[in-house]
Amino acid sequence: MQKRQLGTAGPKANGLEVSAIGLGCMGMSQSYGPSGDRRDLIALLRAAVDRGVTFFDTAQIYGAFANEELVGEGLAPVGEQVVIATKFGLKVDPSGQQVADSRPEQIKQSAEGSLKRLRVETIDLFYQHRVDPGVPIEDVAGAVKDLIAQGKVKHFGLSEAGVTTIRRAHAVQPVTAVQSEYSLWWRRPEEELLPTLEELGIGFVPFSPLGRGFLTGKIDEHTTFDSSDFRNIVPRFTPEARKANQALVDLLRTIAEGKNATPAQIALAWLLAQQPWIVPIPGTRKLERLDENLGAAGIRLSPDDLREIDAAASQITIQGARYPEALEKRTGL
Repeated sequence: MQKRQLGTAGPKANGLEVSAIGLGCMGMSQSYGPSGDRRDLIALLRAAVDRGVTFFDTAQIYGAFANEELVGEGLAPVGEQVVIATKFGLKVDPSGQQVADSRPEQIKQSAEGSLKRLRVETIDLFYQHRVDPGVPIEDVAGAVKDLIAQGKVKHFGLSEAGVTTIRRAHAVQPVTAVQSEYSLWWRRPEEELLPTLEELGIGFVPFSPLGRGFLTGKIDEHTTFDSSDFRNIVPRFTPEARKANQALVDLLRTIAEGKNATPAQIALAWLLAQQPWIVPIPGTRKLERLDENLGAAGIRLSPDDLREIDAAASQITIQGARYPEALEKRTGL
C-alpha cells in the first residue's frame, strides 16, 4: 500500500504519514444495521493491517465508546504499525440526542478515556467531531495544544468545520487534518475547503467516500435497509432519490468497465487523483469489500479520464439532502 502525508503545517512540517486508503470503523458499531460478531470484526481490523492499511478512524460517540474499545482491542498487537484517529466533542444527553461539548476540561477528560479504550499511550490524531458553538475554537485548539505538550496527543484535527473556523484553530495549534464528507455525489468541499487546506498545508480525510454505499452499485431503488440503518432517514436514500441518482452509478460503471474495475474502485480512485494529500476512509464489515476498496489504490485515472468523469458528472443533478435537516444544521460546511 502506498503512503500519503496528512499535513505539512507547523514549525517542523511534521505531517502524519498514513496508508493512501484508510479504514473507517464507525459502521462496525452503529448506523448501518447490526454490527456483527466481534471476533469477525477484530479479524477484519487485523486483515486490514496485513494488507498495508495503517490508518484507522474511530470516535468516542460511535456506539457510545464501543467502537473505540473494539478498535483498541483489534489493533493492540500492532499498535506501533498503525495510526489511530479518534474524535472528541460529542456526547449523548439524557434524551438520547447527540450534543456538542468541547469545553477544555471535557476535552482533556475525553482524551484520558480514549487513551484507555484505544490501549495507547498517545492519540495519533485527535479531531473535534463537530464545532461547538458554545466554545471559542481558540479554546478548543488551546486545550489540544496542551495535550500535545503533555505527550498525550500527536496531531490535531477538525471534522466538518468551515474555513473560518479552520483558520482560527490553525493559528493557535497547527491542524494536521480536516475530515468531511467528499465524493462524486457530495462535492461542496471543492468550493472553499480544499483551496484553504492546500494553502495552509492541511491534509484532507473524506468520510463516506462511497456515498454511504450508494456509489458501489450494490444499492438501487428497490433495496431495503435494516430498521436500525441510518439511511432510512436520509433524504438522499428515499427510493425516488435512489432512482434519480442511479445515473451517477451508471457513469462509474461505464468507466469501471474500461479499467477492469468496479464502480467503488473508480469512485475511490477519483478521490485519490484529486490531491496527493487526500486520504479516503471507506468503511466496511466484509473482507471482500475491504479488498475491493484497497484495490482502488492501484488504479490510475488519466487526465482524460478525469475530464470525462467531471464532464459527465456535471450533467447529473443529485437528488436529496445528505442529512436530515436537524443533523445538517450541525455541520460547518
